[in-house]
Amino acid sequence: MTMFQTLYLPIGVPTFDLTAAGKVFEASAALLRAVDAETAVPQEMLLGLDKLNAFTEDKCPDLVVLQNVTFANGAYTAEVLRRFDCPVLLWTPQEPAADTGRLKLNALTGAYSAANMLSACRRPFNYVYGAPEDPATAEAIRAVWQAAKLKKALRSLTLLQIGYTPEGFGFGRALDHEITRTFGARLLSIEARELIDRAKSFSDADVQPYLEDARKRICKLDSIDEKNVLDFARLYKAYAEYIRGNRIGAVASRCWPDFFVSFGTPVCAVLAMLNDLGVPAACETDTYGALSMYFAAQLTGKPAFFGDPVALNKEENTVTFWHCGTAACSLAREDTGAEAGVHCNRRIGPTLEFGCKAAPCVTIVRLGRDADGNFRLLTAKGEALDRPKQYFGTSVVVRTACDAEAFVRGGVEYGWEPHFAVAMGDISAAVKALGNMLGIEVFSF
Repeated sequence: MTMFQTLYLPIGVPTFDLTAAGKVFEASAALLRAVDAETAVPQEMLLGLDKLNAFTEDKCPDLVVLQNVTFANGAYTAEVLRRFDCPVLLWTPQEPAADTGRLKLNALTGAYSAANMLSACRRPFNYVYGAPEDPATAEAIRAVWQAAKLKKALRSLTLLQIGYTPEGFGFGRALDHEITRTFGARLLSIEARELIDRAKSFSDADVQPYLEDARKRICKLDSIDEKNVLDFARLYKAYAEYIRGNRIGAVASRCWPDFFVSFGTPVCAVLAMLNDLGVPAACETDTYGALSMYFAAQLTGKPAFFGDPVALNKEENTVTFWHCGTAACSLAREDTGAEAGVHCNRRIGPTLEFGCKAAPCVTIVRLGRDADGNFRLLTAKGEALDRPKQYFGTSVVVRTACDAEAFVRGGVEYGWEPHFAVAMGDISAAVKALGNMLGIEVFSF
């Protein structure tokens, strides 16, 4: 991905307390450089439209941080919108303590003026109020910065959709123009048989490097029928080569019944390997599930778990997420590792079998659509408990920060899709910021 550019615009007028404003400017610049060392910072506060225009003349940012160091009218914001078409973070510093004297900054009134212009121009923006010395301010700004980086990364993403969704699973089916229009990404669609045919063309010798890689990641692979193991390696090679050759960043793959019926070996373990290698991969051709996993992986730097909410424990305030065996090997508990098994329904392997390791912070994420076809995002925080495998396949038990029953009830009553990504980290603020940037409504539990 090309270099990311944050642009800091400290706007104001010279008729307020410039000593107090200067302190805000210096502290804010230091905070932004701590978040992004490449942040473009002016040498002085931009106390006039002429200074604003001169500083921004040769800039091409991916994120604008617009801050009133003092009051400034909406004309400043209009100039920013005229020059740049990128996410905007509006940041208001805290007014110095009142001393019955003159208002020192009046920055908050300036923020209202800026927000009014942004809203009138129908430009989505994120907002932070807080002093640059406050750790909460830094945390909020970092979340917006992460979301802006993800938004830029989406424009370079090629998303692979393999085969059609099974009957009754149409919620995951995507159209190329919708993916491009909303996310700026490219959707590539192929038939499952194309990869099956490629896999069938490989000899046992061809797939040995892939089999060796799998043995390093998956335990007890020798317990699975040898033909199925070799056919798994054939599929692994076919998927991996296609992904490399077409620079695929995330995958939504058909699984049943094709790979059981037409190939004789499930694709579950292949998707697990891809997840482990940093290519988010969802099954049942859930393209929006794959995008949810991509959001999670980009924001945490770790593979996300993909699965169905299958059990609610009111006493523990937990929800168990499960799927047939596609989770990244690196998510497995250390006492078991990522074990090979057979599919819970078809009794053919290999699939992955394990419970996920504990994590102090996780975020449940789902990109979905409402009844009118509008995109929406769901986010909920929690922790992954230290629990063994709950059912055949892979599972993670999440104690939600919200009421678990309310999460399940709300998910069902509002018609959310039955697949969710569980991100290994607290990314809820960044997901909300991304939703604002994309114009997508965010539902937080």
